Amino acid sequence: MLERVTQYQAQIAEAISETLMMVGISLAAAILLGLPLGVLLFFSAKGQLYENRFWNQVLNGFVNIIRSFPFLLFVVFMIPVTRWLIGTAIGTLAASVPLAVVSLAIYSRQVEQALHDVPRGILEAARAMGATRLQIMFKFLLVEARSGLILGLTNSMISFISYSTVMGVVGGGGVGDFAIRYGYQRFETELMLAVILLMIVIVQFIQLFGSLLSRWLDKR
Repeated sequence: MLERVTQYQAQIAEAISETLMMVGISLAAAILLGLPLGVLLFFSAKGQLYENRFWNQVLNGFVNIIRSFPFLLFVVFMIPVTRWLIGTAIGTLAASVPLAVVSLAIYSRQVEQALHDVPRGILEAARAMGATRLQIMFKFLLVEARSGLILGLTNSMISFISYSTVMGVVGGGGVGDFAIRYGYQRFETELMLAVILLMIVIVQFIQLFGSLLSRWLDKR
């Protein structure tokens, strides 16, 4: 197995870099767009600080539609949009577009759940101290939810890695595409197993790091 890996080390390195690019873009989309979206979902719900039934239903509808799509079909569905945005529907950057859209929908639900897990007493205490709605949002709820937010981001990131393995359908490359083309289609079973083991190690490291960071931030 080591001999086969050494023989294809350049291709493996390229595949890893493509996967990291897709996951990195998805992670950025999750933090920059998914986090605010999750906050809006929580605060626009019934009984919350910025209750707004119309916008809550619109945002919930958007997230539910994206999450209910089978991912492979969603990638194909997004091809015209991807081509309009970046001028092509082929390549790693193009593959990152549908992955980024899915990532913000996935993480927004994680954010919403993390905020719901904050004890109700925190909100009541903040109101009793005369905190404004923005202060309640940024200095109380988001601070108290930070452990859950990190854990949610960790779980979401692992999902992004899983989704990235099917991006070969639009020529996105990545580790999954390499495993299929060089391992499965060429009957290089050892090479395919080596790539699978590599992905397992990466996912385990991400989960371990995220769990440790989450526990460190949990001050309850």
